[in-house]
Amino acid sequence: MIARHLEATLRAAAKRSPVVTVTGPRQSGKTTLVRSLFAKRAYVSLENPDDRDFALEDPRGFLNQFREGVILDEVQRAPDLLSYIQGIVDDEGRPGQFILTGSQNFLLLQRVSQSLAGRTSVCHLLPFSHAELVGRKPMPLTHVGRKVPRRPPRPDSLFDVLFTGSYPRIHDKALDPQDWLGNYYQTYIERDVRSIVNIGDVDAFGRFVRLCAGRSGQLLNLSSVGADCGVSHATARRWLSVLEASFLVYLLRPHYRNFSKRLVKSPKLYFIDTGLLCYLLRIRSADELVTHSSRGAVFETFVLSELVKTYLNRGLEADVHFWRDSAGHEVDLLIDHGGELIPVEVKSGETVARDFFKGLEYWRSLPGQKGCPAALVFGGKASATRRGIAVYSWHDWL
Repeated sequence: MIARHLEATLRAAAKRSPVVTVTGPRQSGKTTLVRSLFAKRAYVSLENPDDRDFALEDPRGFLNQFREGVILDEVQRAPDLLSYIQGIVDDEGRPGQFILTGSQNFLLLQRVSQSLAGRTSVCHLLPFSHAELVGRKPMPLTHVGRKVPRRPPRPDSLFDVLFTGSYPRIHDKALDPQDWLGNYYQTYIERDVRSIVNIGDVDAFGRFVRLCAGRSGQLLNLSSVGADCGVSHATARRWLSVLEASFLVYLLRPHYRNFSKRLVKSPKLYFIDTGLLCYLLRIRSADELVTHSSRGAVFETFVLSELVKTYLNRGLEADVHFWRDSAGHEVDLLIDHGGELIPVEVKSGETVARDFFKGLEYWRSLPGQKGCPAALVFGGKASATRRGIAVYSWHDWL
């Protein structure tokens, strides 16, 4: 089994909170992780009709079976259990008594916040990070822009990595990514979407998802997306919230600090998994991706996704933004360390060109930013420090 970087965060959470809630997209490895990490606890999947019926009809009797603790998988299938769990942990309060997992972030966290506020630690598990797949420790976030790792070169192909994506089952079973992702997507549309929100026109929703894929890495214009698939702005906003709650997309917010320029305030839209993004863009092979018009957007999706995973695996909220002013100056990513902002530029080219540094150099010319740490992530193989900027190969990125 491939070690997950969330393990240490989960262990710590189980020592301090009576309930630990693990959310994430379907097939991200939640069940495998919690069962291996908490192997001595009883395990119940509420996808099983018999167990679910028992939990719904007699919640007290169901929970009384597990006084020594239990893993409840897909707990959103029996949401009323959370109120009864609240009563138990208020009486006993033993750390790590209940380990809950769920794939529907919106529905699950809504109920968790109502019933278990102050009693649970919430952790998010996304598909594999690249560091997990190659079996190395992630780079500390505080090193970004300051230190360049010295790692031996690997034979991995960037475009194979982007095309395959990072869902565990594809890697565990060596499956064809397009076949598996096609089935995954259809299951998501037919099952999860209908259970989260009433989608009247499934075909229109499918068009909406593909239109969003075509805009990955771009400023979000919901009115335009809605008009292109024939739905209202309100419907488009509701559908986007479904994608975000299902961990399929991530909205990167702009940084609002005022540098005497008017900042663009629309978020940028990204998909979490590059393999799913390639499937939705109808990219059929890694070789096709090399020359595809969306190559840069797919690579930028990978860089952001790795950064978000690094934050979440540490139990932290991803404090990442982008910056663009009214004159068109732009920085792809800004990592906010509180008193310090680290700019990161993303380029899919395999050779570092002079103009790759343009946005970073402009940022460093702003008041208070002179000489600040900065990073460039590119599609080549050799990491280095150039012009006082940490240049990371895609393979060395986190």
